[in-house]
Amino acid sequence: MMLGAAELIPQGSGALWWAGRRLLAVADLHLEKGSAHAVCGTLLPPYDTAATLTALERDVARLDPAVVVCLGDSFHDRGGPARLANEDRVRLDALARDRRWFWIAGNHDPALPPDLPGERILELAIGPLLFRHMPQSGVATGELAGHLHPKAAVRVRGRRISRRCFISDGRRAVLPAYGAYTGGLDVFDPAFGELFPADFAVWLCGPGPARRLDRQKLVGAG
Repeated sequence: MMLGAAELIPQGSGALWWAGRRLLAVADLHLEKGSAHAVCGTLLPPYDTAATLTALERDVARLDPAVVVCLGDSFHDRGGPARLANEDRVRLDALARDRRWFWIAGNHDPALPPDLPGERILELAIGPLLFRHMPQSGVATGELAGHLHPKAAVRVRGRRISRRCFISDGRRAVLPAYGAYTGGLDVFDPAFGELFPADFAVWLCGPGPARRLDRQKLVGAG
């Protein structure tokens, strides 16, 4: 994936790798979503944070980034960091050790506590790229964002298969949600039409490398 002058490599896990800067970007971890629902009386298996951290540990071990950027909604709600289990906090501290770690504020977690490892910011500009949580309408060359949880569908042997995906038109890109309990919004939803009014491509997540597909190869949500 080219975004301006930056060559980026979508990973099947949903992470984005910028080898030239040894930078790993992930969006919408939604850590502690299960415990947030439990507080409200809806019981989900309380394993989402551990599963998400396991995936992130694999990407970090494989790529050894110098910089990790979390593009907002890293926790599902404001109370998420306080509910983080001790063992998961130890894992998070280990992931952030010896590298720069940035938490971009999201709508779910606008103010993370200062005791989390890393730096808390609203946006981050590095070279030709601008990292933020919510994509902005209009011209946004070099914008990398999350928030919308894109997914796309293809038809394989008569079956419709939907997966999380990256979406980009070469000017901006929206990353898939990385968290274990996150849903998705089809790329043909009007929310994406405002951001990608002309052509775009997607990179489907899944086992192995992310698979690039042109818009014409996709099937709509209906």
